[in-house]
Amino acid sequence: MGKEKVIFHIDVNSAYLSWTAVKRLEEGETTDIREIPCIVGGDKKSRHGIVLAKSIPAKKYGIVTGEPVVNALKKCPNLQIVPPEHDYYHLQSSKLMNLLRSYTPDIEQVSVDECYMDFTGIQNMYESSLKAAYEIKDKVKKSFGFTVNIGISDVKVLAKMASDFEKPDKVHTLYKHEIREKMWPLPIEELFMAGKSSVDTLHKLGIFTIGQLAQSPVNILETHLKSHGRTLWEYANGIDDSVVNPIIEDLKGVGNSVTLPNDLDNIEEIEKVLLMLSEKVAGRLRAGKQLAKTVAVEIKYNDFTKTSKQTTFEGQTDSGTEIYQLSKELFSRVWSGKPVRLLGVRTSNLMAKGAPAQMSIMELFNENRTDVGKKFGNALSREKLRKLDAALDEIKDKYGKDAISRASLLKNKKTED
Repeated sequence: MGKEKVIFHIDVNSAYLSWTAVKRLEEGETTDIREIPCIVGGDKKSRHGIVLAKSIPAKKYGIVTGEPVVNALKKCPNLQIVPPEHDYYHLQSSKLMNLLRSYTPDIEQVSVDECYMDFTGIQNMYESSLKAAYEIKDKVKKSFGFTVNIGISDVKVLAKMASDFEKPDKVHTLYKHEIREKMWPLPIEELFMAGKSSVDTLHKLGIFTIGQLAQSPVNILETHLKSHGRTLWEYANGIDDSVVNPIIEDLKGVGNSVTLPNDLDNIEEIEKVLLMLSEKVAGRLRAGKQLAKTVAVEIKYNDFTKTSKQTTFEGQTDSGTEIYQLSKELFSRVWSGKPVRLLGVRTSNLMAKGAPAQMSIMELFNENRTDVGKKFGNALSREKLRKLDAALDEIKDKYGKDAISRASLLKNKKTED
C-alpha cells in the first residue's frame, strides 16, 4: 500500500494588507495597520476604487473585499486607506515560496498569496503532519513578520476549505472522514467555487447548507447548474481527484493577471482591465530591459472554464499601448460573450533591449493593412511612444507608481456626476 495522501493549502492572511504592514513597520512606522480599521486599495480623496484587502478591525464594520471604497467609507468614516504595492507583494510572495520549497519541491502556486503543498513524500520525516504544519506556520511568521493559515487534508479541495476556517495564524484539518462534522453544517456560500449565481439557484431549490447540497440528487443539480452542479456536489462530498501540480516559474515571459471583484460582460470595463494589465506588463519589460515578440490573453469565465489566445510577430515591443492594442484584438477573437472572472495579459519570446530591432507591431500591422492596422492608422509613431514611455517611467520612479495614470483608468464614467 502506498502512503495516504497529505496535502497542505497555505494561504497568507489578508496578504496585501499584511505585506504592506510589514513594509511600513520595517520603514519605522509605529502603528501596525493590521490592528486598526484599514484597507488596501482605492483613493480616499477621490473615493474611487475597490477594497483589495482589509484588516480584522475593518471587517468588524462589515467591510468586505471587492466592495467600492465609497461604501467602505460610509461604514467606517475613519477608515485608513493605503495604496497597493504590487512589486513588493511579488517579492514577498517569492520569499514565501522559496521557504516552502525548502521543505519539498512539490509546491503548486495558485496565486500570489496561496499554494498547495504535497506533504505525502516527506511525512515520514515528521512526527505528524499537524506538527509539521505548525512548524511551517511559525517559521513563516518568524522569518517574514506576516502570518498564514494552513489547511490539511487528503484532497486538495478540502485542504483549501480547511485553510479558510478561523483566521488568522491557524492550522486546521479537514479530512474526508471529518466533512460531516466540520463542513456539512456550513452555508453553501462557503463551499469552494460556489459563486453568487450558483448560490442563488441552490437557494431557490431549498438548499442552504453544504450538507444539504451533498445529499441532493446530483441529476437535479446538473439540470439547474449543468456540469458545475456536479462539481459542487463532488466538492460537498469531498470528492476531488486533482493532484498537486508543481509549476516551474516561466523565466522567459512576463505577465500579469487579476481575478475580478465582480464578473464582467461589459466590453468597456473589460478593456479598462486589459489596459491596466498591459501597462503593468510593459513596465516590467522596460524595468528588465526586455522586448517581447509574443503577446497572449487569458480568460477565465464565471463557470470556471478557461481559454486563451496568443500571437507572435516579427517585431518586438515594451510599449503598453502596443500590448494593449494587441490584447484587445486577441480578446475580441476569443471571447465567447460569457461573464469574465479572471483576465490575464502575458508576453513571451523575450529578447534583450538593444538587440537588432525588427519592424514594430504597429508598423507591421499598418504595413499589412489588416483590420487591426487600420485601427492603428493614427497611432503614435514608435519613436514618440518610446519617448512617452520613458517620460512616464521617469515620473513614476521619482514620485511613485501612482503619480500618473491614464485618464480612462482614473474613474468609471458611469459613476461620474
